[in-house]
Amino acid sequence: MEYRIALVKGDGIGPEIVESAVAVLEKTGAAFGHRFSFTAYPAGGCAIDACGEPLPRETVEGCLAADSVLLGAVGGPKWDGLSGDRRPEKALLGLRAALGLYTNLRPAKLYPALAGKCPLRADITAKGFDLLMVRELTGGIYFGERGRREGKFGPEAYDTEAYSVMEIERIARVAFDAARKRSGRVTSIDKANVLETSRLWRETVHRVAEEYPDVTVEDMLVDNAAMQLVRDPSRFDVVVTTNMFGDILSDEASQITGSIGLLPSASLGEGTRGLYEPIHGSAPDIAGTGKANPTATILSAAMMLRYSFGLGKEADVIERAVDEALLAGCRTADIAAPGEKMLTCAEMTEEVLERI
Repeated sequence: MEYRIALVKGDGIGPEIVESAVAVLEKTGAAFGHRFSFTAYPAGGCAIDACGEPLPRETVEGCLAADSVLLGAVGGPKWDGLSGDRRPEKALLGLRAALGLYTNLRPAKLYPALAGKCPLRADITAKGFDLLMVRELTGGIYFGERGRREGKFGPEAYDTEAYSVMEIERIARVAFDAARKRSGRVTSIDKANVLETSRLWRETVHRVAEEYPDVTVEDMLVDNAAMQLVRDPSRFDVVVTTNMFGDILSDEASQITGSIGLLPSASLGEGTRGLYEPIHGSAPDIAGTGKANPTATILSAAMMLRYSFGLGKEADVIERAVDEALLAGCRTADIAAPGEKMLTCAEMTEEVLERI
């Protein structure tokens, strides 16, 4: 089979980690008889520098024409002074909207080899955890009406949170379908004691749950969820929540795995095309130093094989190669203990490649 992949390398360490994932895909493809063709497109700060806008039309059209999209990271302090519509992060929102990607899947598990990097107590890490964050991606406060106005106490800014029944129904079904393939448990996160959008969210999730009698669902307020994630993450399996809550909680989940450099993500819509990216940022402070951890981007490529191309065995091979590299003691700077050898981004990539 031949698959066309759009590469959006972006800013900071983005180009380095995307090239690592490309190398892994090419070797995996050769092993299984698949061919991947790659075309790079600009987005983020580099696009602003090159053509004055964060998301050129050429990039949108290229991503729409591809079978799937692999993204590195965008943004950096160089562009912090720009207005909201011209900031690099606008490219991410624009791509998600243009591709119709309303679901974000963010798995977070504790690798036994990295249990010592988890900031939680040993009795908590001994239980292990393997959870899946299902985040609604194209609604909520990030896409609501916003602006500035004269308020009660003078000039003020506002951002509007809004959700439709349809948006909640479709993300709930994604979570329940995922739970059927796991342990059959869904935790729905909201703030129904305060927010009207959360009350609609809770009502709708429970109505959808009636279609899934084999799946259990519990409600949890977002502040409690933030506490429970560090108190006992093993209690969670599939977590479904809004755009903003999911953004925050998945970053918290990344830290209890040992490093944000380990977590991949998949953004999906109705078709097979998806956008795959590590959940971390562009880390401009380490760009070009070799300190970047390519693991999350490599695992994002594995998710692409699994969810967009239906290549589950190939995805298993990549994930197993990462597991084996970590078990063998391979460590980048973010996950190395004092005194341990630190591998560069390229060296870590080679360790994974050798195990494919």
